[in-house]
Amino acid sequence: MLATTISILTPSSNLNPSHFLPSTTRLTLPPSSFKSHSKLPLLARLNHSINSNGGGPDRAVGPTSPEVDELESETSSDFGDSYVALSVRMLGLDHGPPDREQAIVTLWQYSLGGKKCIDNIMQYPGCINLVVNLLRSESSLSCEAAAGLLRSVSSIDIYRDSVADSGAIEEINRLLTQSDLALEVLVQSLNILWNLSFDEKLRVKLAKSDIHLLAIKYLDDEDKIVKEVAAGVLANLALSQVNHDIMVEAGVIPKLARFLTSDSAGSQVIRKEARNALLELAKDEYYRILVIEEGLVLVPLIGAAAYKSYIPDKYEPIAFPDGTKLEKTYNKPSKYGASELLVGLNVDNNINIDEAKANAIIGQTQQQFLVRVGAIEREESQETVPHSECSDDPQRLTLLPWIDGVARLVLILELQDMSAIIRAAESIASACINEHMRIAFKEAGAVKHLLRLLSSDDNAVQLAVTQAFEKLAVSNIVCHVIEAQGGLGPLVSNLKCSDVSGAIVEKSLNVLAQILDPNKEMQLKFYDGPVNVSENTNGGDNNDSSTGSSSSDQAVSETKPRNDILDSVFTARLVELLKCSSPSLQEKAASVLEFVALADPTLTPIISVDIENGLNSAFQQNLLKISADTESDVEDQFSAAYAIKFEEAGLAISAASRLLTRLLDSKQFCDKLNFSRFIDTLRKILKSNIPLHSKDWVAACLVKLSSLSGYDTSSNPINVEVTLYEKIPRLVEQIKTSFSLEAQENAVVELNRIVSEGVVDSTGAIISEGALYPLVKLIEEGSERGVEASLTILYNLSMDSENHAALVAAGVVPALRRIVLSEKPQWQKALHLLRSLQT
Repeated sequence: MLATTISILTPSSNLNPSHFLPSTTRLTLPPSSFKSHSKLPLLARLNHSINSNGGGPDRAVGPTSPEVDELESETSSDFGDSYVALSVRMLGLDHGPPDREQAIVTLWQYSLGGKKCIDNIMQYPGCINLVVNLLRSESSLSCEAAAGLLRSVSSIDIYRDSVADSGAIEEINRLLTQSDLALEVLVQSLNILWNLSFDEKLRVKLAKSDIHLLAIKYLDDEDKIVKEVAAGVLANLALSQVNHDIMVEAGVIPKLARFLTSDSAGSQVIRKEARNALLELAKDEYYRILVIEEGLVLVPLIGAAAYKSYIPDKYEPIAFPDGTKLEKTYNKPSKYGASELLVGLNVDNNINIDEAKANAIIGQTQQQFLVRVGAIEREESQETVPHSECSDDPQRLTLLPWIDGVARLVLILELQDMSAIIRAAESIASACINEHMRIAFKEAGAVKHLLRLLSSDDNAVQLAVTQAFEKLAVSNIVCHVIEAQGGLGPLVSNLKCSDVSGAIVEKSLNVLAQILDPNKEMQLKFYDGPVNVSENTNGGDNNDSSTGSSSSDQAVSETKPRNDILDSVFTARLVELLKCSSPSLQEKAASVLEFVALADPTLTPIISVDIENGLNSAFQQNLLKISADTESDVEDQFSAAYAIKFEEAGLAISAASRLLTRLLDSKQFCDKLNFSRFIDTLRKILKSNIPLHSKDWVAACLVKLSSLSGYDTSSNPINVEVTLYEKIPRLVEQIKTSFSLEAQENAVVELNRIVSEGVVDSTGAIISEGALYPLVKLIEEGSERGVEASLTILYNLSMDSENHAALVAAGVVPALRRIVLSEKPQWQKALHLLRSLQT
């Protein structure tokens, strides 16, 4: 019962103090309700649920203690609008701290009654401003009650703007920066932010207030509830893409990933919110890479029913997930089949099982167990429904630790659901961001399942599988496994088939180019020694522990499978791609054709097709013609997109030049070749603005063409052009970019030799390439050998008076004076150069 009876006060009533009882009369609750303040902090942390009109899922529930139940019952029946008005009036600054504290506690308790109670409070203008003012109170109870009331109000959609406009965000920001903030106040304040962050407009405002930094800090708090609420705030902020950059820059990804990669890092609520936040961030391609780097893998949620089609083969011989066989040494019969069941316990102590294979076995065992007991996806499907998405979204994803995630994706590849297989293959492609992940998928047996699916009649499946292979084949080890398990045949068939879509052709060619890279082949011949079978530790099958393939697989990969690439239809298809494809595909086609040339030194497969026109098409890049003919679009030539296209064109030309250089070893090819056409074309390319590293093979091919054709070098000095447009720029680039002083000096000595030989226009090429500044720097910091060569080059440049201004601008005069004054060994040469510049 209330201790004092007061008159009714409506919202429209005049809130004049004279209308109230004398100041000695206070609004009080029964003694049982506030018998001890020690019970109020407990109330602040009780979970309640306010049935708002679409409001956010505030996690609090109604009070459960007898005192609070009594208060709520009395509030709902007797409290009424008049007492709300009185409590609001007592929040005013004209009342003392005890009155204001009692009023805010009463209103807080009243607000827990539901939306109707909150509506009664919010009908008084200025109420929220008075509540926010109490967040500055020195009383911990007043501050907690004010935050608790704001939490209740902010759980209603229509009142969130009022809370934000009242300055609550700024006051909470101030509170959260205090080191001695009471736990109860901290929890209530974070819950206010959690409720406000459900509003899309307010998320940006919260992020601009650096709330995300405070929430990230409280992820390390010792209290579980604090961490849960902080994770919830971050999960909501991540729903707005505009917040992603500042959140990632603040280091949110490692903090949240820790809750998912460690079983003891947090509760189920924390894992749910952390997973939702990371899934939102992972929608950005770059941030997805950062998430995977923290040991997590994006896995599609396909529904538990899809896994019913998974039936493991009980009669398969015992093997690692990647297919590596294990020798069975125990052959005695067992009455109950224990020899088969417990075979994993009977392992030779001398066997060498690396960590990747062990993790693959662990992951496979765990996922197969979840399938058998019907528990797979049960937890993930309940925890990964973002607030903005429906639970039946077919594109839903979850995040799993990489051991489980890799095994889950490989298991999905064994199902009958084609849509699930496509999503799994796409996830494998996105997860292969480094060698660690590529080896993990190889050890888990992904290669054999993807190869099986590569022959599917479904174009969507083929596209997803080739996309996965494209990422896996970046690893040399995985390339070897793909070839050893017969992957060349299906890839070659995809290229030969005219009905295959362009995307599949492109990705298949990319995979083949990675497997049949001529550079890898040369490294294999000259740097990799033969396999020593006697040193193998895996037992009877002589397995190579680094690749998971046997020595017999290596022999097969070097014989029969590579016969597929010698097929005339396949080489004709490559030449066709060389003629009419993008520069990227031209580069890959030329690279594979070069490998064909290495595989068959007679060059018969290539010479039998129209390779000359294919090479000519690769050399005639449209981008080079546009850049040479038009000078109006100067700004476009400095754009990132233009630079990428120019780089691709240069790589295609370089690959074609390398192939042509290889083909020139064949007399049969040279007899049919139009030398003059290719010489003229390559000379134009050499003078173009393609990247310098792409000119190496152009220059080499040009020199070889001129020597084989008997080209008249007196009227057309090809060697001079190679020197001016390839050699000098390469030496200057080495001087400017090399971190080794010895390498810089070697380049200067070689450059000095070229200048001393009197190559025409060599001094102009040196100046145009920007070599003056590094040469001046070298005469001050280099050894005697480097200083001598640099001074000689600068002296030769000074012989032309038109170069004096450029030399002076590069700062050569002060450098020369320091050499002369210090009487270094080269002071006389420096003095001569200085005098020539002064004249």
